[in-house]
Parts: sequence; structure tokens; C-alpha cells
Amino acid sequence: MPELKPMSIIYPVMPAKDEAERAALRPIGRNRDLYHAAIHGAIDIVKAADEMGIWGIGTIEHHFWSEGYEVAPAPGAIQAYWAALTKRINVGVLGYVMATHNPIRVAEETAVINHLARGRSFVGLARGYQSRWTNVMGQHFGTRATKSPSAAVYNAATQAAGFSQATQVEKDLNDDKLNREIFEDHVEIMLKAWTQESFDHNSKRWQVPYPYETGVTDWPLARAGVTQKFGAPGEVDADGNTRRVAVAPAPYTRPHPPVFLSGSGSPETIAFAGKHGFVPTYFTNIQSAGPLADVYRKAAAQHGRAFGPGQNQCMVRWIEIGRTREEALQRIKDYDLDIWKNFYAAMGRRKVENDDYLGSLVNSGLFLYGTVDEVRQALIEQWRVFPAEYITLINHYAQTPSAVVIETLDTFQREIKPALDEVIHAANRQAAE
Repeated sequence: MPELKPMSIIYPVMPAKDEAERAALRPIGRNRDLYHAAIHGAIDIVKAADEMGIWGIGTIEHHFWSEGYEVAPAPGAIQAYWAALTKRINVGVLGYVMATHNPIRVAEETAVINHLARGRSFVGLARGYQSRWTNVMGQHFGTRATKSPSAAVYNAATQAAGFSQATQVEKDLNDDKLNREIFEDHVEIMLKAWTQESFDHNSKRWQVPYPYETGVTDWPLARAGVTQKFGAPGEVDADGNTRRVAVAPAPYTRPHPPVFLSGSGSPETIAFAGKHGFVPTYFTNIQSAGPLADVYRKAAAQHGRAFGPGQNQCMVRWIEIGRTREEALQRIKDYDLDIWKNFYAAMGRRKVENDDYLGSLVNSGLFLYGTVDEVRQALIEQWRVFPAEYITLINHYAQTPSAVVIETLDTFQREIKPALDEVIHAANRQAAE
């Protein structure tokens, strides 16, 4: 782990100067002109990040965002496009909400992107917490959006709707259990599709091949002996029935691209990442990340994987840098406060007291702002506690202008990253002694 690997993840926000304009343009998420300008304007960020040596660039997967806060419905198509425009940077999605997807289609799509990028790609996974779209798009699997059962944070709307806290906790537990069951089943299928020449799978929701008991009995190429001659060994049994499937192509990267797994505090999710050697991506403050990192390393060790402190792990941060602390705070007000108030806080995921949305944001532990010296020192202190191998830098482009995103990435790469590299080197030396 020689140095820090920064990733720039775009959370696409359709821009509005204030809430009044966002309301006047409703539904701003369907505004053709704004989306067209945003999707093409992002190219400037992608090319600049590639040239300055940022490790990765990506976006998210979310749907139905009429309010315009996370308009990112087709991330795979975006990554294929960005792969064609770049030379060094890794492209990816952070991440596919697997409990809503056909996992074989995800395995195929990401393998193709991996080839288009000549190996410069990563795959991110998430479990899905936005009920409006997770429940709709995951309906055929029975998926429900999940909230962390341990958080027990409920907004006023939930209480006003007549749910007691006990009722809501029980619902969250049940939804979380169901979501995790489907998610883990889909990830297992995806991994088989990536890594096995042919595979079968038989679970509550999936039979591969279908029907599993008999296999596919009417595949013409098996009747003609073609699959037995040219297909993968074991695909067809002695009676000419398809008993396994071979997903083509295999990824360009062996055995598969790096996999990042988003987590906001669930130790079960982090342990699952350790089991498979995925990169846990902590959407948490530093106080929560430390204990979760211990969960990760222990789970990884139980499955034969040894990771040093921070190795193969990723911290998430939003940073705003200004010539003065006041200028940086103004950037938060201009670019981040709207989505914090009307999405993050409104979802009940972030505690807000006395309608102090700005105070809630700056005290969340996820945002850092100030001069470059102040942001650098704050990150050094956090990396001394937890020297993560990766950092995900989230921005709210196009609410944040592309020039500001590029300026922030450039400042981070030139004036902050070297200091964090030194912290990581020191941690490695200490671990080796």
C-alpha cells in the first residue's frame, strides 16, 4: 500500500440557484436542457481527473429523482463513455444496488466495461435504502429498501404517519434481513459468473439453469452436439440437458475488477466485505470507521485474507476548500446545503436539531472545509487514526460548477495527498516493525 488512491464520485444534482428556482422548474430532474448540459459538462471533470493522476472516477446509481438531487439512472453507460475518453483513470459505479438487479446482467455489463477500459475499471455495490425506487425496481425479487436497524432514527413524517417506534424498528429489521438475503444471493451469482467457466445456482429466488431440477431440455445446440463440442465443459449432461451456464465474456481483469462495498455503519455489511476481500467504503465519521475496520480485518482473516491497518479500505469525505474558512463555508452553503436539507436530512438519515441544517452538516464528520492548510491537517489527524488506502471525494456536480470540482481535486492531489501518503508510509513502517 505505497500511497493513497483518491476517487472522485459525482452525485449528479441538477443545479438551481435556490429552493424557489428548484420549485419553479419542477420536476427539475426531467429538465432536458439541464441534464444535457450536466452530462456533457462532466466530461471536463473526467478528463481533468485523468490528467492529474486521480485513481478513480465514478458516479452512483439512483432512479426517479424528480427533485433533481441524484439523477443517475444509467451509470454503466456513463462509465463505458468515460472509459473511451480517458487513458489512466479507473472508471466505475459506486454502486450497483444489487438487490434490484439481475446479477447475471450486472456481471456481463461490468465485464464488458472492464474490457472497454482495458482493465481500468472497478465495481461498486450497495444494498439500497431509497424506498421509492428500490421497492419498485426490486419488486420481482421481493426487495425492500433497508435502513440500518441500529440507527433507530425516525423523522417526524414517520411518526405522524402512525408508526410507533417499536413498529418501525420491527419493520426495519425485517426489511433489512430480506434486503441482505437477496443482496448476498445476487452477489454470489455475480461472482460465480465472473470467475467460473460455467456455474449452477439453486436458491430461494434463482435457479440456474432453469428449471434447475431437469436443466434446460430443449436447447437446440445441445441436441446437435454443438455445445458439447464448443461450449464449456459440464454445461451439458449425458442426456443433452443444459446443467450449467457460461457467462461470456470473462472480465479482462483476473479474477475480476476491484469491488467496493458501500456501508454506513452496519457491521454485517463490513464483515461481508471482509469475507470476499471487497473494499469497504465507509460513509461514516472517523469514530465509527475505526471499530468497523476491526470488524473488516477480523472477517477477512477468518477467510484467509490478511490486511494491515487501513489496507484495502476506503473513507468517504466531502471537502470544500477556500482561500479563507469563510469562503469554504460559503461553498458549502452554495453547493451542499440544499441537498443536505432536502434529501439527506429529510430522509431522516442525519440528525438535525432546531432546524439547524448547516450545523448538522458541518458537525456530521463527513464534511471538511476551510483553507487548504486546515483541510490538510484535519485529514492528517484522521489518517493517523485510520490510514485508509482509498479516499472517496464526493461532489455535488452540477450544483457545484465543474471548475470548482476540478480546482478542489487539483488542490487535493497537489497539496493534500502527499501529506496523507506520508501518514500511510509511517503506518506501514510501524506495522512492519
